[in-house]
Amino acid sequence: MKEVEKIINEIKGADKDALKKAQIRQDNLLKPKGSLGTLEKISIKLAGITGKINNMADKRILFLFGADNGIYEEGVAATPQHFTKTLILSYADNAGTGINTITKSCNTDLKLIDMGIKGGVNHKNIDNRNLMINGTNNFMKEKAIPYDIVIKAVKTGIDYAKYAYDNGYNIIGSGEIGMANTTTAAACIMSFIKSSDSMLIGRGAGLKDEQLEIKRNVISYALKDYDLFNQEPFEVLTCVGGLDIAAMTGLYIGAAYYRLPVVIDGLISAAAALTAYNINNKIVDFMFTSHLSEEPAYIKAVNILGLEPILNLHMRLGEGSGCPIAMQIIQNACDIMNNMQTFQDINLEEEYRKDIKM
Repeated sequence: MKEVEKIINEIKGADKDALKKAQIRQDNLLKPKGSLGTLEKISIKLAGITGKINNMADKRILFLFGADNGIYEEGVAATPQHFTKTLILSYADNAGTGINTITKSCNTDLKLIDMGIKGGVNHKNIDNRNLMINGTNNFMKEKAIPYDIVIKAVKTGIDYAKYAYDNGYNIIGSGEIGMANTTTAAACIMSFIKSSDSMLIGRGAGLKDEQLEIKRNVISYALKDYDLFNQEPFEVLTCVGGLDIAAMTGLYIGAAYYRLPVVIDGLISAAAALTAYNINNKIVDFMFTSHLSEEPAYIKAVNILGLEPILNLHMRLGEGSGCPIAMQIIQNACDIMNNMQTFQDINLEEEYRKDIKM
């Protein structure tokens, strides 16, 4: 825990001097101020992360964490639990799944990690970091994860951020696979926003009405039974979290520590992002949200984080699938900052610029 605390306490926020310099360059590019909208904001935020005006997002990696959740026993998921293992093995075989196809199309490396898949997996393309071989506990019966295991999972995520840093990646993304993890994610988000509004709890991967009611009741029970509105972030993970959420929380902490931009996918990674934010709010300076998830709790989470999704493609696959697509847009933002001419480059008179509607 001491090592994790040290890393958390040493995180510095955005480089304000670099932000100012990046804003000045954007304002001098050959266009009306603000006319490239979010692309301008992205390039300026990147400067705050790296301390440099000129950046790239061309060496990309997506970390996909697999974990099973004990709360599955309560009937809160529409798909069989063994799908967690089946799907991550398919990813490992590069079998043409959604995330394999998208990462390949977007020139993004894919790193697969078993954080706690039931029974474990054995595959050369999957890192074995399994911390609970039977998956997490059913939080209707007991706390989901022992506290020391939560800290180990967070440290694992930090270690993968270091891996990215050491191997020269300039942008990272977060993804997951785990049946019932929309339940754990919603429970975490609702804990941090201190809301028991059942309408924040969505259907996940297609729950029927009766299953959705069970899911809502389960989360409502946990919020009250564990007094989650009054717990610190690591304790929230202990009570109702998942090992995927804990590892992604660590990934965001590590991204901030190593000053790497990190892209959030959907609901599950947003739950981890909100957890990391509640641990150290400076971490949000390093986050980008890839796409607008259709899960209601996601919208609440990103609003609190003050983040604007880059894309709205009505996606809800998970797996980190929004991240590689958003990374391409982030590279477009870099290209604009790096390669566009300025007004000075073409000797456009200062007086004329004053008349341009900004």
